[in-house]
Amino acid sequence: MRLGPDTPLPPSVRAPGYDRCAHAAGIVHIGIGAFHRAHQAVYTDDAMNAGDRDWGIIGVSLRSGDVAAQLNPQDGLYTVSTRSAAGTDLRLIGAVQRVLVAADNPQAVIDAIAAPTTHIVSFTVTEKGYLRGPGGALDLAAAMGLSSLYRFVGAGLAARHAARLPGLTLLSCDNLAGNGAVLRTLMRQYLAAAHPDLGDWFDTECRCPATMIDRIVPATTDADRAAIETELGVRDEGAVVTEGFSQWVIEDDFAGPRPRWEKVGAQLVADVAPYETAKLRMLNGAHSALAYIGLGRGHEYVHQAIADPDIRPVIERLMLREAAPTIAAAPGQDLSAYADALLDRFANPALDHRLIQIAMDGSQKIPQRWLETLAWHQQRGARCASLEAAVAAWIAFLRSDHPIDDPLAGMLREAAAAQDALEPLFGAGGLIASDWRPA
Repeated sequence: MRLGPDTPLPPSVRAPGYDRCAHAAGIVHIGIGAFHRAHQAVYTDDAMNAGDRDWGIIGVSLRSGDVAAQLNPQDGLYTVSTRSAAGTDLRLIGAVQRVLVAADNPQAVIDAIAAPTTHIVSFTVTEKGYLRGPGGALDLAAAMGLSSLYRFVGAGLAARHAARLPGLTLLSCDNLAGNGAVLRTLMRQYLAAAHPDLGDWFDTECRCPATMIDRIVPATTDADRAAIETELGVRDEGAVVTEGFSQWVIEDDFAGPRPRWEKVGAQLVADVAPYETAKLRMLNGAHSALAYIGLGRGHEYVHQAIADPDIRPVIERLMLREAAPTIAAAPGQDLSAYADALLDRFANPALDHRLIQIAMDGSQKIPQRWLETLAWHQQRGARCASLEAAVAAWIAFLRSDHPIDDPLAGMLREAAAAQDALEPLFGAGGLIASDWRPA
């Protein structure tokens, strides 16, 4: 039996405290994977529990129908299991109303974006979903493709403009430096080519605030689903598991109404950059280093790698002596305490976060996670022993028999096979553009 709106829940499982049927959808979320369901959807569920109205979420999968098959038979309901060494907390999330598969019904996605009740379109499409070329500009040919986020957002905005509806807040929740500004620039490039009459309206009516998102969400396993079924008494195909820590920092720049996320734990700030930079260079940089170094030493999970006495000092140095000095911290932002908290989170034995999951899309992640820090120190005549070890571990990973899940997989394998792989990977004209040049 599957989870559904009529499922009787055990007393230990928290349920939404609002009437789901009485709420309109105010958010369209593109890229409704496990991370969104454990992060932004939880904040939105909390806001509706606190009295906010009409912020239901319509999820969109651009290609795969997997999440739709998980959630739609359950009326959008799913559970979040928060795990720590102290135990597991299970709650039911009601914010998601339904999931659309863009490849199957593109017009339904456009109609959802164009609906008068919609005020926010948010995104978790990973770095590669923004379809940037090697120089950072939009790959226009790819953006014109049938599964491009720009195609759907552009058509939805055009329909809103034609109907004289207000613009939207486009909210990137991906690990991109300056994600709001990046999205605005790329969207503007797309509109100039596909909808040239919308440019001025977009500039006036729409907003693209920056965000910083942080929560560790491993891929859900069959064992996770079985454990949750035992507690629930029914099968939850959409279940997600996560840690207790969650952070969401949002630039306070919206085109119209929004949930009161700040009442339920989010931070609304004037400048996201210090928080974003700390997360990218300290948390994400350490995560990627753990992945490649840990896999090279035979580990499978993050908590195993950080427990390795030869790896932990490398990660501590990376965060405190290499990444932290490059960050202009905001008032009250304690980077040393942040590093300590990260080490504790990495060591959580209840969260089986696979290193191979973190290792995917290295070419898209490494520039902002490692290379900006390396370049900062290089400009000051210094080197970074930990990050150089991480680069060496990535090259060893590319040369290994591990599967490479990366848009540049073939070219990376070829470059890494060179005797001096640093030059074809990171040198002038190499595959990975940055200001860092290997010694």
